[in-house]
Amino acid sequence: MPSWNDGPAKEAILSFAVRVTKADGPDYVAPAERIAVFDNDGTLWTEWPLYTQGFFTLERVRQLAPKHPEWCRRQPFRAALTGDFKTLAESGAKGINAIVGATYAGDTPEEFQAEVSEWLATAEHPKFKAHYDRLVYQPMLELLGFLRAKGFKIFIVSGGGVEFMRAFSERVYGVPPEQVIGSSIVTRYEVVDGKSRLTREAKINFIDDKAGKPVGVNQFIGRRPIAAFGNSDGDFQMLEWTTAGAGPRFGLIVHHDDAAREAAYDRRSSVGRLDRGLDEAGKRGWTLVSMKNDWKTIFPPRR
Repeated sequence: MPSWNDGPAKEAILSFAVRVTKADGPDYVAPAERIAVFDNDGTLWTEWPLYTQGFFTLERVRQLAPKHPEWCRRQPFRAALTGDFKTLAESGAKGINAIVGATYAGDTPEEFQAEVSEWLATAEHPKFKAHYDRLVYQPMLELLGFLRAKGFKIFIVSGGGVEFMRAFSERVYGVPPEQVIGSSIVTRYEVVDGKSRLTREAKINFIDDKAGKPVGVNQFIGRRPIAAFGNSDGDFQMLEWTTAGAGPRFGLIVHHDDAAREAAYDRRSSVGRLDRGLDEAGKRGWTLVSMKNDWKTIFPPRR
């Protein structure tokens, strides 16, 4: 992992991997049980100053706004149209769900993923001036590769939309779509003009955040992971449940404390808030990674 500085964080990762893969050691874990779960936003790629899917959704609102003139007067649509991130964040889950329901319905999963892929190919982050799928964390890409080489099976477990992430997860992270767990909207099966299809509806099906994360992991994986990686209090329950299991366990939190190279935020942030996790990581034995001190670089070199 060349982009990691030598220190306690890197040593904790390497030490854990050695313990669970040493065949004659007391902490050996069979390959089938080497499950590692990773949050996405703020853990594998940037989420500042707004989640990447949030930027995508804002563009969807703008595209559909001419058909909905009432959005100019109605929150949180007005905030989305004017780029008022503060009001948008303050609208909470209810506001975001309203926007998602109004802008994500009607497509098949394949059509929606194609729209995401097209957007990622052209859209540019307003702060970093790069395509969003270039704003992944180089040290975490190296960590994914390291764990795979040690026989781990990697799952993404994120509050982001599952179909949104499946549009790029394999290409960007090497994680196939069947190993992505995320929030979802209701999808119905129907036959239209003699052809079967799945259609996305304007209803929330499952929110894969906070306590929903361990529930989703249990439902879709069926094994308790032995390692969990996150960056916010939205990942707390996933790390808590993972590290409460028997045998060797590992939890890691990425702390955004590098204002010069990315962003510095934690307790009072409207995105990726890290408060309880910051207080309790040490006493729970979780590794707290300082982006500023533990990472030699943040993003991959630009091509």
